[in-house]
Amino acid sequence: MDWTDLFTAIALMLIFEGILPFLNPDRYRKMLEMMEQISNSQLRNMGLVVMAVGAVLLTVVRSGSAT
Repeated sequence: MDWTDLFTAIALMLIFEGILPFLNPDRYRKMLEMMEQISNSQLRNMGLVVMAVGAVLLTVVRSGSAT
């Protein structure tokens, strides 16, 4: 893995994280208020699922680009 890959991934994450508050700040604020109602275990489970989906997607993309 090259360092540029890591920094590219971080840059893309920041871009995607900024899309919703930029396009619809009111909805983003409401979403954050709703997240306060979610328990820590539910939030952890959501994070685990998102990480697993990301890892699978990364594996699929990387294996497809190697050929």
